Amino acid sequence: MTDLSQTPLAASDARGRVAELHAIREQVRRGPSERATEAQHAKGKLTARERIELLLDEGSFQEVEPLRRHRATGFGLEDRKPYTDGVITGWGTVEGRTVFVYAHDFRIFGGALGEAHAAKIHKIMDMAIAAGAPLVSLNDGAGARIQEGVVALAGYGGIFQRNTKASGVIPQISVMLGPCAGGAAYSPALTDFVFMVRDTSQMFITGPDVVKAVTGAQVSQNGLGGADVHASTSGVAHFAYDDETTCLEEVRYLLSLLPSNNRENPPRTECADPADRRGEVLYDLVPADGNRPYDMRAVIEEIVDDGEMLEVHERWATNIICALARMDGQVVGIVANQPQQLAGVLDIHASEKAARFVQMCDAFNIPILTLLDVPGFLPGVDQEHGGIIRHGAKLLYAYCNATVPRISLVLRKAYGGAYIVMDSQSIGADLTYAWPTNEIAVMGAEGAAGVIFRRRIAASDDPEATRTELVKEYRSELMHPYYAAERGLVDDVIDPAETRSVLIGALAMLRTKHADLPARKHGNPPQ
Repeated sequence: MTDLSQTPLAASDARGRVAELHAIREQVRRGPSERATEAQHAKGKLTARERIELLLDEGSFQEVEPLRRHRATGFGLEDRKPYTDGVITGWGTVEGRTVFVYAHDFRIFGGALGEAHAAKIHKIMDMAIAAGAPLVSLNDGAGARIQEGVVALAGYGGIFQRNTKASGVIPQISVMLGPCAGGAAYSPALTDFVFMVRDTSQMFITGPDVVKAVTGAQVSQNGLGGADVHASTSGVAHFAYDDETTCLEEVRYLLSLLPSNNRENPPRTECADPADRRGEVLYDLVPADGNRPYDMRAVIEEIVDDGEMLEVHERWATNIICALARMDGQVVGIVANQPQQLAGVLDIHASEKAARFVQMCDAFNIPILTLLDVPGFLPGVDQEHGGIIRHGAKLLYAYCNATVPRISLVLRKAYGGAYIVMDSQSIGADLTYAWPTNEIAVMGAEGAAGVIFRRRIAASDDPEATRTELVKEYRSELMHPYYAAERGLVDDVIDPAETRSVLIGALAMLRTKHADLPARKHGNPPQ
């Protein structure tokens, strides 16, 4: 690449200098070479600038420090000083709202991070925090620049420190579009959302070669840290898509649901879906028999605007659903048990997934709607030894700590500690509703009767008939649909068809809710 800044000026006047500036800017825009661009495209990947163009509104991008170069010497770097130093930084708009972005340019040093490269990222992160606007990182880098030694590692430290400073202040979104190995993977892990693209993006702390050398296990890069692995097994990735274009479109959609910062409410839109629309189909979607499964997604789609929602961690911990949607144009965060998977029980992963989602909603002023159909926590040695007490407490802590509007709805069963943890009135839900099919109790009637009346059953001439009769007695006295309402633990029992209008009315009332936590430096949540 020709270094135009070192060539003599064609003219000594201002026009000559402007012409030189335009030539340099054109060189920066094109990148290092056509060959490097072709190599990027051959891998099925877009260039950094092509990605930014897809993410931001057309023509809105304003670049920062495009002429920055590294100042390292030795190991061949003194002869290679490309503009941008391998990262493009700046701001633009998404649907008219300001968004800051940085994008690794894999064509330059493989997107590896050096001192100047890191300084550019630090600056744009500081600008995003100061401006109170979301930050999106388009990651496609080979890690720390080995030729620059420890200063490259220090650059990552500065990124991690700013990720932490920005946490809960501005939305941070990491989009993985290439490799991300070693310490570099901790920046995405500190952000609010992680997007990945199948086949082209990977994340791992130690690569396949190291894993093989240490453990003897042979695994591919995608098998170790590909998009599907992190979306369904590890839970590191919130979203996974087949191509970059779809991925970046979904990033735009997510940004449309989030506020710019923690001092604002999420953007509200006009809604053509009537707020008082009845949901007669709900009578048939949810079986009255608590042992029969159904798809909770269908329930959510029926009550939200136009049936649209963005599910977070769709393929991880599938026994619970976390989603962003709108109700009468207002963004809500939805946490719901999924009876189709493990009967909707809470386990370690489901507790972690929901806890993080609740914390995110609370940080960014998103009301939380909880839909309950939960038989309890998953029993088992693996769960107990894995720390289900500790992990379940994360969800409890997240709900108790949340000050946004909180509404819960019991569709069918809500048993034991899982009922308490899933935003019951006793831990601070603002409003709690139930359908006439609800059963709120310590445990199911069969189990409860077996414990309470075990001696009577054992002494009976016909134990099964006695058990059946006692189960009916327990259910009629302690588990009928109005038992919790009679004791003030449920605010109202509602017609399922009126669910949408009731919830929208409650959200409208709670829109001005203000609640303060006790003064403290920070809490000490269970880990």
